[in-house]
Amino acid sequence: MNNREKNFTHERLKRRLAAIDEGIARYLAGLDREDRQAAVTGVLAPASKAAELTGRIEKLKARMQSLAALEARLVASGDNQISLTDPDARAMTSKSHSAYTVGYNVQSAVDTKHHLIVAHEVTNIGIDMDQLSPMAEQAREAMEAEAFEVLADKGYYNGVEIAACEDAGIEVYVPKRATSNARAQGRFDKDEFIYDPGNDCYMCPAGQQLTRRMTVEEKGRAMHVYWTDRCGDCPLKRDCTTGKQRRVRRWEKEDVLERAQARLDGFPGAMQQRRETAEHPFGTLKAWMGATHFKMKTLAHVATEMALHVLAYNIKRVIAILGVPKLVEVICAFISLLAAAIWHGWGGWMAQKPSCAACA
Repeated sequence: MNNREKNFTHERLKRRLAAIDEGIARYLAGLDREDRQAAVTGVLAPASKAAELTGRIEKLKARMQSLAALEARLVASGDNQISLTDPDARAMTSKSHSAYTVGYNVQSAVDTKHHLIVAHEVTNIGIDMDQLSPMAEQAREAMEAEAFEVLADKGYYNGVEIAACEDAGIEVYVPKRATSNARAQGRFDKDEFIYDPGNDCYMCPAGQQLTRRMTVEEKGRAMHVYWTDRCGDCPLKRDCTTGKQRRVRRWEKEDVLERAQARLDGFPGAMQQRRETAEHPFGTLKAWMGATHFKMKTLAHVATEMALHVLAYNIKRVIAILGVPKLVEVICAFISLLAAAIWHGWGGWMAQKPSCAACA
């Protein structure tokens, strides 16, 4: 984890520069006050005090120059933040801290049967929304499975990613995030409107039919918009909308999300199983790594460090599952196969086919 004080965004740099401006103005006002007091009383302030204020002003000006240089670097990089401790680390929110953390986001996929980490990834992207399909694909490839199910928390809820998983033949169980402003304000949210696929319309809580009126593009997605002109005289209007009409938007692939929700509704213990499977390995690794977590810097080195932690965790899990003798037997068999492949690849020029000494 990196020092937050050495991570800067455009907004943080702006606030720091404004604070320095205020500090300089405060110290200059102090010097003016000393001069006025000397003019009135005829008693000069100690030279040390004036020198101290002048020194503070010079330090602030130097700090302002360094921050301006950082701002120039940030603009030139095209990124939205810059970190001095670790150039690859990025600020991201954390549930375990009251403020943001400067570091890395580790993704992992754990199999539900043996609790082995079958895939992992280290990124400096602070949110999980775009990680669902890449991690699911990595996990399926590692497990060499055709039929595949993925349990993920609501931080991974992303319509595009869920659709990508369905296209790849991966069934996803992920709860929807509560983002409805209408529900928060005590009005009907979208879930209260029932979609009729046969007629391509919505039925509102008052029994009125909302028909499709137009299609718009939002964040690269085609959204169909439905509404009715009967809202004005509806007795439920105050519980529904503050505008002239209640408009409901439907993504062109909304049926994918509806199927995902139906699967989740049919598996009420999905999120408990996810917690019992995925959280324990993370807790174990954090305990091993200590309070400071990663020892390395830069994304490539941190990824290597994480890979070693995952390898150690999986070896301990396999020992717990198979026992040491069986694990050694499997490792020796693998080494023998690998050595045989190398021996044949070299054209058999070696005098004797290599063998595993541990199995002799």
